Amino acid sequence: MHKAGFVNIIGNPNVGKSTLMNALVGEKLSIITSKAQTTRKRVMGIVNGDDFQIVYTDTPGIVNPHNKLHEQMMGFVGTALQDADLFLLVTEVGETLKNRHVLEKVIDSDTPVILVINKIDLSDQATISEKIAYWQEQIPRAVVVPCSATEGFNVDKLFDLILERLPEHPAYFPKDELTDRTMRFFVSEIVREKILLYYQKEIPYSCEVAVESYEERDGIDNISCLIYVERESQKAILIGHQGKAIKKLGIEARKEIEEFTGKRCFLSLHIKVLKDWRNSERALKSFGYSLED
Repeated sequence: MHKAGFVNIIGNPNVGKSTLMNALVGEKLSIITSKAQTTRKRVMGIVNGDDFQIVYTDTPGIVNPHNKLHEQMMGFVGTALQDADLFLLVTEVGETLKNRHVLEKVIDSDTPVILVINKIDLSDQATISEKIAYWQEQIPRAVVVPCSATEGFNVDKLFDLILERLPEHPAYFPKDELTDRTMRFFVSEIVREKILLYYQKEIPYSCEVAVESYEERDGIDNISCLIYVERESQKAILIGHQGKAIKKLGIEARKEIEEFTGKRCFLSLHIKVLKDWRNSERALKSFGYSLED
């Protein structure tokens, strides 16, 4: 008997969805920062065994759209609500799912649900017990699992529960695949993660990263990235005084790219102003923010 299925991870921003997926997959495939709205696209992580294949999908955090980018991000969430074999609904102690529309979709669906209360290492037993009771009342058919993705607590138990609930099905992807995304995608995500880490306020949310070229060579890869911003003032902030900020960004991104690929690389970063790209359908499509992507 072979089991295979799509396990779609949904929840509010900042509940640790990406950290949880990375822990379940055993690889860093999704950006992890303390800032909200880190994940912008669906990212698949594939875990294979002799008799199973689990296809995890990390979706953008649930937000009320303020621009066309947000609308596309919520489109990815909507698709995830339709094509899942199992929902991992991720919350944390002290928060409830703000979007009742999404919660009602999950409740009304016949798809199995595992509700994860993440970050329990930051709370106490009494509060955790109250939150377990709250979610069991909200979604009676869900299995509620307290968890700490960063500490690894209950991650193995969660994996076993997922495996039990997978349908019988042949593998969807070749057994040697780890993700459906290309190396170019992960390079752009690594650069974007460093922007989220090292810049403040609106800057990270106004940036998009595209890989212009990726030349694989013996011993060292040659990678060129273009960082899009919405205003000249943002470009100046990214560059920093005497270019120090962009230099630090490049050094830190290169280190992580080399760790991810296992190869040395030469990374060059360039910045281009593309006014109001977050509300441009053409720009969003070119960046891969399309449900057809």
